[in-house]
Amino acid sequence: MMMMMTVWASIPSPPSNTIDLGPLTIHFYGILIGLGVVVAAIVTQRRYERFGGDPTILDSVILWTVVIGFAGARLAYVSTHTARYVDRWYAVFFIWEGGLALYGGLTAGALAAIYTLRKRNGSFPMFTDAVAVGLPLAQAIGRFGNYFNQELFGTPSTLPWAVEIDPSNRPAEYANFETFHPTFLYEAMWNVFITVPVILYLEKKGKLVRGASFPVYMIVYGTVRFLTELLRTDTTFRLLGISRNGYVSLGAIIGGAVLLFIIQKRGIPRDVDEDVEVPA
Repeated sequence: MMMMMTVWASIPSPPSNTIDLGPLTIHFYGILIGLGVVVAAIVTQRRYERFGGDPTILDSVILWTVVIGFAGARLAYVSTHTARYVDRWYAVFFIWEGGLALYGGLTAGALAAIYTLRKRNGSFPMFTDAVAVGLPLAQAIGRFGNYFNQELFGTPSTLPWAVEIDPSNRPAEYANFETFHPTFLYEAMWNVFITVPVILYLEKKGKLVRGASFPVYMIVYGTVRFLTELLRTDTTFRLLGISRNGYVSLGAIIGGAVLLFIIQKRGIPRDVDEDVEVPA
């Protein structure tokens, strides 16, 4: 039998994850995801212009990157949680219920960005530099939507910042526990206080050449994602104690390090025009 833990302080669970405005029901998850997208778009556009790009071409680029990225994120999540939709196949479209796989979204969004930037004669390296700060800020904001949905938390914890989870949202094996690691909060705080500051610091010091900011994001974000995946309780697959996203995170760290080495070795300063700006 599981032992109950003594909890001296904790983060209370939200009383509701929606706001009712007459016949309209608004989900906090959707509000926060939308806010994250807006912040990322503004930051990315301003940084792209500062790096020498034409910001007017980014309206359509960002639009298609976000749309295709969300589709990829949802598809990736559904493909690994098919059991949730056996009796409710139509719920695959209910993204306000949660269920977006970041790495699937990044992959699909990157492909959309490459295509649209080529059509608009934009610079993909400049775009990745610009989005390297906008993206983690959007993630940080969006992660608070997971708080309102009471999802993406970790194993039981008695730490003062442990989050309370309602019985209906607890995994069966932890039904007798009340508070859990807020892994969504760990990721959000890491992005705000570590990922973004590290990138901005390296840029300010002139340590990064064009296109190098995003590999730094891959390494720094991949690190926190790997660590939080060790705590997460919502994974459907583990090999040697590591989840799918844990392995993808390791791939992001290694791939980011290799990419950073190659780009830095190429060494194109941010203020130098490129002959070929977007990879074929």
